[in-house]
Order: sequence, then C-alpha cells, then structure tokens
Amino acid sequence: MESKLGGKTAVVTGGSRGIGFAIARELALNGCRVAIAGRNPDALESAISQLKGEGLAVSAKSCDISDGSEVRDFFESVRQHFTSLDFLINNAGAAHALVNVDRLAPEEFRRVVDVNLTGTFLCCRAAIPLMGPDGVIVNNLSVAAHQPFAGMSAYNASKAGALALTNTLREELRAQGIRVLALIPGATDTDIWQQFWPEAPREKMMSPQDVARVVVLALTMPPNTSLDEIRMGPASGTL
Repeated sequence: MESKLGGKTAVVTGGSRGIGFAIARELALNGCRVAIAGRNPDALESAISQLKGEGLAVSAKSCDISDGSEVRDFFESVRQHFTSLDFLINNAGAAHALVNVDRLAPEEFRRVVDVNLTGTFLCCRAAIPLMGPDGVIVNNLSVAAHQPFAGMSAYNASKAGALALTNTLREELRAQGIRVLALIPGATDTDIWQQFWPEAPREKMMSPQDVARVVVLALTMPPNTSLDEIRMGPASGTL
C-alpha cells in the first residue's frame, strides 16, 4: 500500500544523529524526500551514507541554525531543489552542563537560547513561505518546556520560550492550513545526556525510533485533526 507521505518533502534540523536522524530515516522510509540540516559535516556525511545505503531519498547541507545567513542559504537550497516544503521538523538543540544561574556563564546561556529558541524561530520564518495548506511544522521541545529542572536554566528557558513560539505560530498559521505541533518527548536515549548527566540510566529511556514513529503517525493524521502537542514518556515512568 502506498504511503500517505509518498512524494512529500521534509526538512529535519539536527538530523545527523539521535532523534533527528531517526525521524529523517522514518520519513524517508515512508516515501518522503528528506533534507537534513546539521552543524557537523562529518556527522552529516556519515548519516547520509547510512541512509543512502538503505536506498532512501535524502540530502544534507551543513547549517548552524543560530546563524540567520546560514538558515537563509539552507532554505534557499531547499526551494531550488524541491520548489516547496510539506514538513519542517525543528529538532536541532543544545544543552549545557548542570550548573545554577549564579555560576552559569552568560555566553553559555546565550549559546543555548540562540540554538533552541532563536534557531527555531529562524527556521520557521524561512520555511513558512515554502509551505502551503496541509503543511506541518513540528518543534521538538522536551518536557523541559513545561517542567523546570535545577541547574538547567538556559535549557528550560529556551524550551519554554520555544513552546510559546510554537503556540503563537499555531494561531498565526491556522488560516493558511498549516498545522504546528509541539513534540514533548520524555527521556530518550541520545547523546545529549552526555552534556548534563553522563550516568543517566539509558535502559529506562525511550528509543529515538519510538519518537520517530509517533511523529510520522501525527503527520499522517487528517488535516482537520486537532492536535497541538505530542507527549511521550518512558513506560517505566520517571528516571
């Protein structure tokens, strides 16, 4: 049976590893033409090699989403290659070591906010002109968008701000027929834990593939479906 996503185009930021890679792979497996953005050229090359080795339709371009000029260049290349865009998955993110506000360097706070909040804004702003009715934007936010954690001020602030941005975009784009979803995954087994909790119990976490399958399910729901947030959590509960 032909996939509902066959022939659609998708951009996945931070798509060279972790949840982003799993989403890019799942989209391509379901017939999407996928463009991956990432900051690390070596990681991008490795991801593309693996996906193309599976016969999947993927491309990649280096892009720091916190840099407005790089974002413009990336989405211009998407326009030239695909003409239009159906799905934007804002997955790229940054974290920081666990440290309280009085000891967190201002430049570290700014770095995390620039990626998680400003980067999401820049990508949405560049993608919207390429999207038509039935387009979908999915912003990967984490439970930190709702729940504060001591020692994670920049991460919490950036994710809560990105949730507010997501909710605003939903209202702004409703008349255009573009859906905007907040992806709120609980603990997922990715490399980001190395930045603030290297000893985290990975065996209790969800896999990136679990998250990716739910995202694809959300994208294939009827356009008139009311779905604002996708919340997931490990079956074992809190870590």
